[in-house]
Amino acid sequence: MIVRCWGARGSISVSGKEYVKYGGDTSCIEIRTQEEKVIIVDAGSGIRGLGNQLLEERRFEYSLLFTHAHWDHVIGFPFFKPIYHPGVRMEIFGCPFVATSAQEMLSRILRPPNFPLTLADLRAHLTCRTSCVEPFEIGSMRITPIPLSHPDGGGGYRFEEDGKSFVLLTDNELTYRHPGGLSYEDYIRFCEGADLLIHDAEYTEADYLKKKAWGHTVYRDALRLAMDAGVAKLGLFHHNQDRTDSELDAMVEDCRRSILLGEHRLDCFALQQEMEIYL
Repeated sequence: MIVRCWGARGSISVSGKEYVKYGGDTSCIEIRTQEEKVIIVDAGSGIRGLGNQLLEERRFEYSLLFTHAHWDHVIGFPFFKPIYHPGVRMEIFGCPFVATSAQEMLSRILRPPNFPLTLADLRAHLTCRTSCVEPFEIGSMRITPIPLSHPDGGGGYRFEEDGKSFVLLTDNELTYRHPGGLSYEDYIRFCEGADLLIHDAEYTEADYLKKKAWGHTVYRDALRLAMDAGVAKLGLFHHNQDRTDSELDAMVEDCRRSILLGEHRLDCFALQQEMEIYL
């Protein structure tokens, strides 16, 4: 299993010299299975670069999973070039949180005056799945969904293949339970023993004093979850749009000090755009 990050930023894309190391595109994760199947999670602005790469590789079949329908996770879809290619076939998995269906959600994005084209103008063959509440398989990959604690709802995923496991919980508030969200203990059980956990870590403690119940997590709480669940690697994700490279470096160093003090065996880092993780 290969996990690639094409966008790790939250809320809105950013650019500038202070964002070079970790990148400025919003959420998009690519997973390559042992069978070379391509699974994409979210269509933030980072999906534009992924689309260019897939066409360059002449890969035309993929599965796209959404975590939720907020702008930073869907805004890149109209700029994903494969959807305009007649040879492309893509399964799109949408849960109840995206709207009445994934097709309805995407039709709201691809509609004037927001965008000059509509779903009917796309040339790729898209198949929208109506549900992903129960575990399902994409080739050799088993995928288990879980509700997120986030305004308007959302879904995280656990990916398992050949004894390796990867959990993605973006936009998940661990210390406040939104309607449809689960308890902290539920998330511990879901993440238990994962080889890799990528978790929302948008806030510092100072941020959270003003933004409790906004749907995001203090990075130290994400670290606590990783340690309580006994995961091997923690990737901090959904970086605040104003968080500079040096500030993210400081967050990572703070996590690593806590890991050493607690005598845990955990590798902690912040997701960088174009980072590859092999499991």
